[in-house]
Amino acid sequence: MVTGVASEQSIWTELGTIVDPEIPVLTLVEMKIIRAVRVEGEKAVVTISPTFVGCPALDHMKMEIRTRLTAMGFREIAIETTFSPPWSTDMLEGATLEKLRAYGIAPPPRTGDDLAATLALPVHCPSCGSVDTRMQNHFGATLCKQLYVCGNCRQPFERFKPV
Repeated sequence: MVTGVASEQSIWTELGTIVDPEIPVLTLVEMKIIRAVRVEGEKAVVTISPTFVGCPALDHMKMEIRTRLTAMGFREIAIETTFSPPWSTDMLEGATLEKLRAYGIAPPPRTGDDLAATLALPVHCPSCGSVDTRMQNHFGATLCKQLYVCGNCRQPFERFKPV
């Protein structure tokens, strides 16, 4: 039994400290993976939306959510997954995009109506800001990133794919 059932706000605060396992500079809340939180009596319900259907970190994220909610005193925890609306990089706030850049990952541009046109836009180097960059590989360390190199400062870097 939960003693002094935690508020939805306290759950948001706690879950806001869980870092994304693939991008440790951001939290699951900042990434907009956690979509909703509600308390139903002594049960905590968290709705998540992974960045894509086959996200390899999904089980790890769910385990971390369960661990945190259990530590808050919840014995019954439901984690619901939704893909509607689908997760998009357009959901990321300006401060989140700046954290990516400061960490060395080029943030994604807003996708607009034409993803192909968006992918063709110049990519700014997160180190020096130059657009003299070229893609080295369509995939970086994770499926959600691409590998680039800067022709100006010669630094390799990843770009978070716009989706």
